[in-house]
Amino acid sequence: MKKFFMILAAIATMAFTASIASAQEAAPAEEATEQVAEAPATDVAIAQDAPEEVPITQAIKSKFIEGGAGFMSLIILCLIFGLAFSIERILYLSFSKTNTKALLEKVENALENGGIEAAKDVCRNTRGPVASIFYQGLMHYDQGLDTVERTIVSSGSVQSSLMENNLSWIALFISLAPSLGFLGTVIGMVKAFDDIQKAGDISPNVVAGGMKVALITTIAGLIVASILQVFYNYVLSRIDSLTIDMENSSISMLDILYKYNKKQGK
Repeated sequence: MKKFFMILAAIATMAFTASIASAQEAAPAEEATEQVAEAPATDVAIAQDAPEEVPITQAIKSKFIEGGAGFMSLIILCLIFGLAFSIERILYLSFSKTNTKALLEKVENALENGGIEAAKDVCRNTRGPVASIFYQGLMHYDQGLDTVERTIVSSGSVQSSLMENNLSWIALFISLAPSLGFLGTVIGMVKAFDDIQKAGDISPNVVAGGMKVALITTIAGLIVASILQVFYNYVLSRIDSLTIDMENSSISMLDILYKYNKKQGK
């Protein structure tokens, strides 16, 4: 349920951003209309002769329509869902980050002052995969340190799998976006050849429409795939960093337990 709300929040954020961009686009247009109405006739004539600058959002909308609403909508959906899963993973990994040095100090002090149960309470009240791994290891302390070590290794594998959850969906949208773009390219080429066949002429004006659709869908698919690839690699780097942190802290935790075991005369 938490993941669902994270994805829903990410989609709502992107929709809200799009509405703000549309409002910002409409405001300058109204201001420009008022300024033209108040300007002298000579200034209006000069303004009409000058080339009109098209806002970037308006240009994107135009290209979206020219590329065909069907395929362009599917490519945009790939971007939205891919970003939603990416943001969900980034939030999950951010919440999974733990100050392992401070946690190890708390666990060591708890072992010296209160024993295994006090160390369990410290790990239970600390969020993140590292604390979960420590807790699982302490749960099996009475079965021997060999069992604790195996439990820590197994728990680390589980936590790594949890961190890599939903990455397959991001990879799917990365490969799906350019595929849809290339499919739109093929359909645009077919349309261009149909136009040539109908006109009985191979002039540039006949094939320009289909070729334009083909190029726009390809560009859109490649842009979406590139954006999602950046997020995907960032998520992977965060997972690698957390995994290394888990492994190092697990080794330190085992050292602490060995020292505690010696003090207990076991």
